[in-house]
Amino acid sequence: MAEELHIAQGGKEEKYALLYKQVTAIAGSESDTIANMANVAAMIHHTFGFWWTGFYRVVGEELVLGPFQGPLACSRIAYGRGVCGTAWKEECTQVVPNVELFPGHIACSSASKSEIVVPLFKDGKVTAVLDIDSEHLATFDDVDRLWLERIMELL
Repeated sequence: MAEELHIAQGGKEEKYALLYKQVTAIAGSESDTIANMANVAAMIHHTFGFWWTGFYRVVGEELVLGPFQGPLACSRIAYGRGVCGTAWKEECTQVVPNVELFPGHIACSSASKSEIVVPLFKDGKVTAVLDIDSEHLATFDDVDRLWLERIMELL
């Protein structure tokens, strides 16, 4: 599996198509959500080389840091706060080309310039969010949104 990640040298859509197949294989054979989150975060992070890739899990009234790849992160995020809390509250993906322009953005790292947050649903409720940060402006677009939403459906 890991070798296939390095073979994906094509465009973004080709990388996502391969990643989708890999996540399908891994998530289909593992029932533990945390294990799947850990592997998916690692797979996305290493496929695209993003600054930070990880999950925040809904625990009570806040998001709590889950499996991730990258530097130190915020441990807890309130409902409706920042990009992650907004994705949870609005129950939809947030694509932010410039985090400096997002009202209430939580700056866990000043290196983060753009962000995408995709909710993970179970039984119609948000149970976690996938958060990906880039060191570059306008990294994420509809291609990322569509593929990452499809990948979250596998979990």
